[in-house]
Amino acid sequence: MKPYIVTGGTLVTFDPAQPVLENQGILVEDGRIIRIAPVAELSLIQCERMDASGKVVMPGLINAHHHFYSTLVTGLGKAAPAKDFNAVLENLWWRLDKKLLLEDVYVSALVSALNAIKQGCTTVIDHHASPGAVTGSLAQIAQAIKECGIRGSLCYEVSDRDGAEICQAGIQENVDWLRQLRSHPDPLLQGLFGMHAAFTLSDATLKEIADWVSKLNCGTHIHAAEAESDELYNIQRHGKRVVERLCDFGLVNKDSILAHGVHMNAREMMLVADSGAALVTNPQSNLNNAVGIADVCKMAELGVTVGLGTDAMTVNMLEELRVGIWAQHLRQNDPSKGFMELALALAQNNPRIAQKYWGSGHGILADGSPADIIFVDYEPHTPLNAETWIGHLVYGISQAAVNTTICAGEILMWNGQLAVNVDESEVKARSRELAKALWDRF
Repeated sequence: MKPYIVTGGTLVTFDPAQPVLENQGILVEDGRIIRIAPVAELSLIQCERMDASGKVVMPGLINAHHHFYSTLVTGLGKAAPAKDFNAVLENLWWRLDKKLLLEDVYVSALVSALNAIKQGCTTVIDHHASPGAVTGSLAQIAQAIKECGIRGSLCYEVSDRDGAEICQAGIQENVDWLRQLRSHPDPLLQGLFGMHAAFTLSDATLKEIADWVSKLNCGTHIHAAEAESDELYNIQRHGKRVVERLCDFGLVNKDSILAHGVHMNAREMMLVADSGAALVTNPQSNLNNAVGIADVCKMAELGVTVGLGTDAMTVNMLEELRVGIWAQHLRQNDPSKGFMELALALAQNNPRIAQKYWGSGHGILADGSPADIIFVDYEPHTPLNAETWIGHLVYGISQAAVNTTICAGEILMWNGQLAVNVDESEVKARSRELAKALWDRF
């Protein structure tokens, strides 16, 4: 990859030490940011220039909890009405995921990854389920990710809900995927050990997973206390709350991601904080499923690293950010609370989470960071500086179009046009065919 220099834009770096930089250029080589320096200084270097004049230059956005496999559900109207969260699972998601074939998994991931590029999202931490097509499913997602050029951390959500054979296949899919990453590292790909949720996992299965997590020295990714029913099930059947039970098996560690946490109590939050794990809030999904609004302010107060995900409701992280802020205003019954907690979840904590898997500097613009960069068509109409950038992110940049998306130094979209070696029209035509067939099987 030939070196190039990005010039002309205002840099919103997500780096707390210097969040906004003017008249600075970015030297990119071999997929990394070699140097950020004054444009005049970089003018001495002979290489290609990319002009970002009139644009905000930012790090590629990170989605800390997603489900690629849900893409083909868009427009599906066959699910029976649901009165609570468990009915949502039983009437829609657990019916749908059983019917997925490996090509559905692959094309779903392709469509979602292409949409992510268009929204400036370059890193996705995914959580997969396809009980009818377990073996090889993560390889299908990985192929789609590689073709689109974004980064992905993958796992398979193990559950006892579909029987012992499928549970064992899910465990093996995680083990095989993690071992493959160790033997054949890929800069775009990472992995965690996936589980669905504590209420669909027996003690025996949790023990088996814990043994593998210890052997593989890996993190875990699980839905935790998303609905009150998860907590009630674990209290009634096991005498413990969700996080307490997971911790007793050693399944919450510094590399773990717990998604949702809507019904965690303060003790559970402190257990998460003490472990060094991350809690990823998904406000649009929680509102859509009427499970509640996570107390992100209390989590932050207790030292939890709170990240932001979409749970596949969208691939637009700035849309998710805005909804999360409004939800916290309502949750706290105070319009002055929740703003910074959600903004920092996206701009500081999602990078911290991703850095556990991809290394230092991921998710920010700084010397030595990965060259995951986006240009946004945003020319501020009020001062944009170190004091105001978060306000611009929420109220201004979020409403502007992503112009260019770069991941690992490679241009994935330029001037609003996809630049990957994937024909979007062909992919979406095939997606429509697969969706119709899936809906017929539903």
